[in-house]
Amino acid sequence: MNTTTGLQQTPLHDWHAAHGGRLVDFGGWSMPVQYASIVEEHQATRSAVGLFDISHMGRLIVEGEARLQFLDSLLTRRVEDMQPGQIRYSLICNESGGILDDVLAYRIAEAQSEPAELMLVVNASNGEKIVAWLEEHCDGQASIRDATHQRAMLAVQGPQAIGLMGQLFDCDLTAMRYYTGRRAELEGESCYVSRTGYTGEDGCEIICDASVTVAIWDRLATAAEKIGGMAAGLGARDTLRLEAAMPLYGHELSEAINPIQAGLGFAINLRDREFPGRDAITRFRQDGRQPVRIGLQLPGRRVPRQGCPVLDAGQQVGQVTSGTFSPTLEQPIAMAYVNSTAAEQKNLDIDIRGQLTPATVTPLPFYKRDR
Repeated sequence: MNTTTGLQQTPLHDWHAAHGGRLVDFGGWSMPVQYASIVEEHQATRSAVGLFDISHMGRLIVEGEARLQFLDSLLTRRVEDMQPGQIRYSLICNESGGILDDVLAYRIAEAQSEPAELMLVVNASNGEKIVAWLEEHCDGQASIRDATHQRAMLAVQGPQAIGLMGQLFDCDLTAMRYYTGRRAELEGESCYVSRTGYTGEDGCEIICDASVTVAIWDRLATAAEKIGGMAAGLGARDTLRLEAAMPLYGHELSEAINPIQAGLGFAINLRDREFPGRDAITRFRQDGRQPVRIGLQLPGRRVPRQGCPVLDAGQQVGQVTSGTFSPTLEQPIAMAYVNSTAAEQKNLDIDIRGQLTPATVTPLPFYKRDR
């Protein structure tokens, strides 16, 4: 049942409704959580290809002569040295080192001599907050243009994703390095294709003009169906990202969590740089007492959910941030923040609706694709 009247809609909203998508409120957007079965959509992505409408993600264009320097001064990862076509995962933090959002920074250009478009992809629920944060700090150095409704964003993920894209688009994506992008065309329609994703599988993401989204999606869906693929909703996207131990804002990431305890030290460049939260993050690097993110696997079928207490010898040592029944592993899995001592244990307990369930501390990620 569609209970999402009054929410923002992607260009594919009518397609989702016509194809049985169960539409829900997600970050203020009407989005499909599933079409038929979350498990089927998950397994299709792991075995063939899954298509995801991710147009709810914010797409912000940073403009102005000093746009590279401006963004470099706010992100935890260096931006000024990005090469044409390069994409970087980064964080935006407050002065206390808490995470305001995790983002992708794009330098869209084909050559060094070409003026680069600088774009941030941000989480849907954080779009207004991040725009306000950027504008508060721009001080005339740059301006922010929200292109979320003018452009759509699609994800093509799975072991057959690159092959499918190669059949439809005018470029060879097999030679494209991860976290790079390039312009491409499908039947004369210009897109920007990046070797990125949020499922733990190979694949790419497509940014295109909103007006051509349905035509491109129809071509992708038809080609995917022929090889055992299908459209997938937010439910499968969540089980896939959790198996791959990818953090989700509002669960593993928040303003109360810093990048070090989240295990995102790779997304921080401290040397010869200043940005909000830098001093706090430097201190966190030396603090071995703060809670850390861990993985947990459970027997049976009882699934821990966000907020479930994690215990060691009867004492609460943390809580679950995300949990699901893993279709790939065929058992419940969870991520949690626990104190550093508990993180070194082999076994902990999770309180699931008043019942203690044993859990094994497991290295992350739970799932790694064959390369």
